[in-house]
Order: sequence, then structure tokens, then C-alpha cells
Amino acid sequence: MNPVDKKRVARSFARALSSYDEQAILQRRVADRLLDLLAETGAPRRPGRVLEIGCGTGLLTGRLVKRWPEVEKLFLNDLVPACGSLAASLGEGERVGFLGGDIEELALPPDLDLVVSSSTLHWVHDLAALLKRIGQALNPGGILAVALYGPDTLREIRSLTGQGLAYHDLAGLEQMAVEAGFSLLTATQERERLVFPSPEAVLRHLHETGVNALATGGWSRGRLQRFCRLYRDRFAVAGGVPLTYHPLYLVGLSP
Repeated sequence: MNPVDKKRVARSFARALSSYDEQAILQRRVADRLLDLLAETGAPRRPGRVLEIGCGTGLLTGRLVKRWPEVEKLFLNDLVPACGSLAASLGEGERVGFLGGDIEELALPPDLDLVVSSSTLHWVHDLAALLKRIGQALNPGGILAVALYGPDTLREIRSLTGQGLAYHDLAGLEQMAVEAGFSLLTATQERERLVFPSPEAVLRHLHETGVNALATGGWSRGRLQRFCRLYRDRFAVAGGVPLTYHPLYLVGLSP
């Protein structure tokens, strides 16, 4: 599996900003599901200080602001500097701040009540260390709510190209959270399958959501033709070809 080159990830997602919202069908579902699970736990009731890691174009941010309009301070983080315009667009003055850069290298805001992240943390290098830092930044009784992707994600692509992330499984995610001091309120996983009319449409979807950041070697005409032929031969279903996502969800309580 390829290591994560975060500069490449940032460039890939920056190029996809204008097309992301239209193509991010699955990511939108994941954001909604994460907030549903958070609501089912009954916490937090009125978070004062909130950090969102990987705000992107604001798929989750808008839902957060709508659900908790009384939030005192919202910190938005993203690896892509252009995402800082999201904080400015909320028009809330000092109430919303942007923390641009790699969350693994940034100092986290203190005294947080909620840290939330959707479709982002599978990109970090050392998730266990980050969870420990998040636990230290949260107030006692603060909430961690995250959604990231598990090992079956993009399995069709990985089987044909040998390229992909070393995704964590749910048991590993739970263990890291517990070792970071969190009490688990809920942890679950799902598998989602999108169907596209062709392998070319799959690649276009990945490009327009920035998820092609791990692709290497370029696409010669011959390589593309072979990839598309094998994709159809191995995975064709009624209506086209599938692409699998494997979202993991965890909500934890800080000590």
C-alpha cells in the first residue's frame, strides 16, 4: 500500500474543490450518518467550543452550524488553504476560525467540548497519537465523533492496481480510542456501494472528489484500456460497475 504524501493529497483535493460537492454522494451520506449517531448518544447537548478536522467544502460544517447555532467558537481545520474561505463565508466574525495545515503538526485549541471529523482521518500518518492529543484538548466529558474509511474501501481499485491506503479496521479504531482514554459511546461500520455506468466514470468520480491522490504512474492509453476491461470483467453488475466504500464510525467520551 502506498504511504500518504500529504502534499500530493492537498494538491489533489485543492483541484477537486469546485467539483467535490456534486460528486461527494457517499461523503454526504457519511456526514449525515455521523451526526445521526451523535444525536443517538444524546451528547453533547450544548457544545461551547468545537473543532472540525478536515472541513473541506463544508458538507459537515453546515450541518453542525444548523444543529448547534449557539456554539461559542467553531475551529475549522483543513490541509487545503483554500478551504479557509468556508470560515469567512459563515460571516460569524471571531466566532469561526480557520486552522490551516496538517492537523498532526498543529497545536490543537484547548478546552474543547466537541471534536468532529468526517471522511478525513484515514489520511493521517499516526492516528493513535492524534487521538491522544485530541483527548488532551477536550474538556472532561467532551465528545469525539469521527467517521473514516475501513479496509474494504475502494477494494475494486486496489485489486486491479495494488494501490491504496493501509486503512484501519473497526477493532483497531476502537482500541486506539480506548488507549487514548475515551469511553466508547458507539462504534459501528457499514458498507456502501455506488454504481457507475463505466470504469471511466469511476475514475472521474475519484478525480472530482480528490480521492485519486494515491494514483501513481499516470494513465497511458494502453493502461487505461486494460484497467477498464478488467474492471468490467471482474466487477460488472446490473447498471454498470460498482465502487465500494467502508465507513467506520466512532463516538467517544473523554475522561
